[in-house]
Amino acid sequence: MDPLFYVMAIMGCGDGSSACQQARVEQVQYTSIGECQRAMPTVLARNSDIDFPVVTASCRANGARLAQAKPVAKRG
Repeated sequence: MDPLFYVMAIMGCGDGSSACQQARVEQVQYTSIGECQRAMPTVLARNSDIDFPVVTASCRANGARLAQAKPVAKRG
């Protein structure tokens, strides 16, 4: 299974941040949500060429997620 990582989606929105749609996804993969969020100002500045009144970004998990099993108490 591939590990979990984060990518940043660049969103273009109408005035007032309404009707947002994904314009592109950055190629960089981040190892944590915090790392992705810290990179956001730089990435937004680099993607200011999108033809929308408002440009924003969203960090999203990508890759495989492992489920954590919780022990179940036996009855009887």
